[in-house]
Amino acid sequence: MAGGEGGEAEWVKALLEAGGGDEPGKFEEEMKMKGLLGPNRGKGNPKLNANSRLIEWLETEGGVYLAEASTWGEAPHPMAISTETVDEITNESSGRGLLARRSINDGDELLKIPLELCITRKSARNALGRDALQDGINEYLAIACQLIHEKYVLGPKSFFAPYMGVLPEVEEVNPTFTWPDEDLAFLEGSPVVAATRSLQMKLRREYDDLLGGDDGLIARFPDRFPAEHFTYKNWVWAFTMLFSRAIRLRNLQVGERLAMVPYADLINHSAFSQAFIDARESGDWLFKTGDEEVILYADRGYRQMEQIYISYGQKSNAELLLLYGFALERNPYNSVDVTVSISPRTAEVAAANEGVEEDPLAQEKVDFLSEVGRDQTVDFPCYADRYPVEMLEYLRLMMMTPEDTRGKPLAEFDFSRTISPANEAAVLQSVVAAVKYQLGLFPQSEEDDASIIKDKGMFRLLSYNQRMAVRHRRNEKRLLKRTLAALEKQIRNKGLDTEDLARAEGSTLGKVLKGETRKQKSALEDRLEKMGLPVDLR
Repeated sequence: MAGGEGGEAEWVKALLEAGGGDEPGKFEEEMKMKGLLGPNRGKGNPKLNANSRLIEWLETEGGVYLAEASTWGEAPHPMAISTETVDEITNESSGRGLLARRSINDGDELLKIPLELCITRKSARNALGRDALQDGINEYLAIACQLIHEKYVLGPKSFFAPYMGVLPEVEEVNPTFTWPDEDLAFLEGSPVVAATRSLQMKLRREYDDLLGGDDGLIARFPDRFPAEHFTYKNWVWAFTMLFSRAIRLRNLQVGERLAMVPYADLINHSAFSQAFIDARESGDWLFKTGDEEVILYADRGYRQMEQIYISYGQKSNAELLLLYGFALERNPYNSVDVTVSISPRTAEVAAANEGVEEDPLAQEKVDFLSEVGRDQTVDFPCYADRYPVEMLEYLRLMMMTPEDTRGKPLAEFDFSRTISPANEAAVLQSVVAAVKYQLGLFPQSEEDDASIIKDKGMFRLLSYNQRMAVRHRRNEKRLLKRTLAALEKQIRNKGLDTEDLARAEGSTLGKVLKGETRKQKSALEDRLEKMGLPVDLR
């Protein structure tokens, strides 16, 4: 395996080629010259001092080899901490990051961190007591409690103090669930606002249920959960760290687990990276220790001084902004949730809405939706050049008429295929209407946003959150317009724009008719649940 097989001479040669072999510290000097150690480049730089304490702690407590020089059996560590990184397109600050100290090859081992240095549900229960954090407690809740315990209760006395010292404040991350209302107002029209409000309510509810009240941990264990430290403000900080930094390790002996991994969580995200952090049993191919460690390999070659990236997963900009506090200008996984709301014209709905005729298939459609676990109002993610098959399947069902069924039950149809030209025309026109409706929710046009961004002087007067919001809403409008153009082209190419195929089988404009129940979870929440982040954190 690359990184673990070369002899001492090969490591020395690699160091010399990187320009740092016989001059330890030369790389850090280069970083200073390039401004990658922050504005205060001397020993008085708090971030630089915190970096040094973290490295010393990792080496002392975990035996992690992070030195620039090689030693017997150990290669020179290939990365170094930069206190300041910036987005190459927007020039916005990205906080700390890891840079290549030397040239790195595809497949090289980048880091090994012992699992014992990570914060997990197990470590939280050990730190705060298994009587308080009982078996089966949600991982997010347990780790949040330990983060507050280590940073605010123990402070400098904590074993994890050097790690706590490099964790950012909420204001340095800025996920939308921490934004004030005046900043969220800049996102009006975007589906991320509803997801933000939902997450804010859930966090408050989880805090009250776990820590507050007469039965909460603060009242029952005041010595371990002091009220002055286990505040809601610190709870939000803990979840800001969890959502933006926690890593799901999938190859542990006990199965997958959530963990806060020191040093590894300094690596920034790229939508184009194929590198993922995971775990393995420590030791070499012949001798295994039985312990476990977190491991990362390079997914491509890196030049010296180039920033190292990993993938946080295939996330849309809405997910990134909600949980991580940033969005990407170039994101192949970006999508916008579009609401499709169809009210089957049952006898009850027809009676409650003047001029609405009963659909003879309405009750069968309702029953079919119930069997497959679908609602009458559903959110689907639309991408720049495509929309999910599930949306088409749903609409093909909802647009069925007796002429389409020809007496067959709905359960016998394959809704992944075109049912009929008239049905397909109604389906695509419904998606067009839904996308246009979503576009109409934005109070500003894409051109308005482009003008704001183009005026660099005025744009810089906006806060970081507001700049992110303007970029995000502009990109959502761009994506929806591309989706709309692709749909209209498809309708024309298939010859589905003729009047004889026109139907009016329902509303996809998100309007709720009497007797209809709104869907409670958005598509974004559904995706968060699938990635391991529970919608209801308990």
